[in-house]
Amino acid sequence: MISKHISYKEATHSATATRRDLDNTPNDEQLKRMKEVAEKLFEPLRRWVGGPIKINSFFRGLPLNTAIGGAKSSQHMKGQAIDIDDTFGHKTNAEMYHYIKDNLDFDQMIWEFGDDDNPDWVHVSYVSPEENRNRCLRAHREDGKTKYIVI
Repeated sequence: MISKHISYKEATHSATATRRDLDNTPNDEQLKRMKEVAEKLFEPLRRWVGGPIKINSFFRGLPLNTAIGGAKSSQHMKGQAIDIDDTFGHKTNAEMYHYIKDNLDFDQMIWEFGDDDNPDWVHVSYVSPEENRNRCLRAHREDGKTKYIVI
């Protein structure tokens, strides 16, 4: 288990990795960082949400990150980022975004696409109390490319 509510299988699962037979096994340092993300961000958020939160993506090793076209410096590869989506209806993605922003220490959080009322999902990362930037971005598409603006 990564934490009380995140299994190792859920944290490392990827349909793309399975389909392409890619190894998506974190090393000890990556696993340690994943546990920090779970402890500092996911578990407090889940307590507030009051029910399950869907994890779209957590750990992505280099082969998987490359296969999906992820950023070359993606914090997912370090085990420091998690993409969440409340498909279970307890809270909206916007509500989770604002709760994290107002109540938790984080490095970077991204309002991923969607509209002005609700993102399609929320990306949030955690590094350490000393290095967290509490930086908020919004992702949008421009000329077929993902662009980010600070919000």
